[in-house]
Amino acid sequence: MSNKPLFTDFYHKLSMWLTDVKKHEVTEIVELVEQAKVILSAAESIPEEKITQFIDNFQYDLHEFYQQNQEQVKNSTFLSLMNESFWALLVQITDKSQVEWAELCQDFKQNGDYQEGDIIGFGKLTCVKCNNTILISHMTKVGKCLHCQHNHFKRESLTP
Repeated sequence: MSNKPLFTDFYHKLSMWLTDVKKHEVTEIVELVEQAKVILSAAESIPEEKITQFIDNFQYDLHEFYQQNQEQVKNSTFLSLMNESFWALLVQITDKSQVEWAELCQDFKQNGDYQEGDIIGFGKLTCVKCNNTILISHMTKVGKCLHCQHNHFKRESLTP
């Protein structure tokens, strides 16, 4: 029995949930800021410069909160694995012949050779030293071979 329907259903539900959360959180934050503007503007005892300062500080705090969460996301093993799983699922359902055409120009420039540090979109890289293969599912910087730590690869065509 294949797990594809389970994964597809899971990622669809996850995607819908994330879209819903993003939509409502942004809307609620914007509404909160707008309410704060109205309340503060209505308060006659507070000078306009204090209102502006409060709004500026509030926006700064929101930006800092976002930046701090971005750092946590970058270091999250769970989110990294989830991201890679999502890209791997997309590779499975992608028309690989279209991907090959998109990568063709870059492949001509590289002559099929890739080194550590090169950027590659999709592809299957084979280590020239140990023949270990790495499937690249999204644009990324080529790293060392996970098997032998060598840094030179040949790109193989994807099978449609």
